[in-house]
Amino acid sequence: MKLFFSLLALVGVLVAGCRVSDVREMTVNVPAMASEADVQRVRAALAPLNGVDKEKTVYNVQGRSITVRYDSMVIAHKNIEIAIAEAGYDANKIPAIRKDAAK
Repeated sequence: MKLFFSLLALVGVLVAGCRVSDVREMTVNVPAMASEADVQRVRAALAPLNGVDKEKTVYNVQGRSITVRYDSMVIAHKNIEIAIAEAGYDANKIPAIRKDAAK
């Protein structure tokens, strides 16, 4: 019986230690985001990304930044920055990726 309770306690500790989600918030500096058209391009770049909370993403045109809530168990912050860079905008330290330059 003592062994049963020990095993039950061990299983409880292991299950409690397993995370299902890890919601975080980050600010992405986007110096070239100066208009609503820029916001729409960045929004479209983030739309297909799983793990990004699109409803709570805040676009600050005046501050030229984006505050993104995301689940780090689903997506890494670098993937968010790269998606913005692929849309043609510098994102923190990731330079914009120009489609024309890739040819």
